[in-house]
Amino acid sequence: MPNKMKPKPEWLRKKITPSLMKELESMFKDTHVNTVCQEAMCPNISECFSQKQATFMILGTICTRACSFCGVNKGNPKSLDENEPQNVAQSVKQLGLRHVVITSSTRDDLSDGGAEHFYKTVKAIKNINNSIVVELLIPDMKENIKALKSIANSGAEIVGHNLETVPRLYDIRKGSEYNRSLKVLKILSSLNPKIATKSGIMLGFGEKDEEVKNLMYDLLDVNCRYLSIGQYLAPSSHHAKVIEYVKPSRFEDLRKLGMKMGFKYIKSSPYTRSSYMAHEYLEAT
Repeated sequence: MPNKMKPKPEWLRKKITPSLMKELESMFKDTHVNTVCQEAMCPNISECFSQKQATFMILGTICTRACSFCGVNKGNPKSLDENEPQNVAQSVKQLGLRHVVITSSTRDDLSDGGAEHFYKTVKAIKNINNSIVVELLIPDMKENIKALKSIANSGAEIVGHNLETVPRLYDIRKGSEYNRSLKVLKILSSLNPKIATKSGIMLGFGEKDEEVKNLMYDLLDVNCRYLSIGQYLAPSSHHAKVIEYVKPSRFEDLRKLGMKMGFKYIKSSPYTRSSYMAHEYLEAT
């Protein structure tokens, strides 16, 4: 049975303006690249596309896991596009990006979870201009050490892996484990202390502030110092239900708490997403 969609409060009524998206959508079609902005139906898409910003999605648009909160298609993925790393790099060049975010669908069907493809994409971008900051947002890759070593040594300045929610509510992340996600962040930091690690969570599933605080401590314990906090918005009535629309003041309270605890930078607001205004994290520190 589909869930009944809760009406959004005033602070969550951002409009998507198709006219602001046409230029980039056309370019991405021509260069054969995908964006998570489109695949996950991000509410910030008009704002980011109008500023010629996007988060590239590699490894195809079909995910092998069935997380109930995510708008990305689930099923059996197609074979990898060997031209994709270069196509992404070409799009980066056309857009004149100085900070690039690369994410992917989860590919449990690949022995390395797609790590080599991430590596090739970073190298293709760095070959254009080594000063371009590259940020990766990766799946857990089943805690494959060889795969994570490839990611850690890819040349990316930031590597993110999202916890998404507190341990009690992990039924929304089918195939994922809270402790495994923490280990992934810890391993990345230990493999290459020069990279910054980042994570992201969503509010609105019924989590308690104390649970969020404990999650923050867990991240700090694995040397993760960057965090994004946003509101969960159900992509459709068939996805996980929104339990609560969290007021902006609570987002700010959690940001202040986390900064006092020791994070270097936290972006926290209803419309914050993992890669939203990603350049701010390094610039702020």
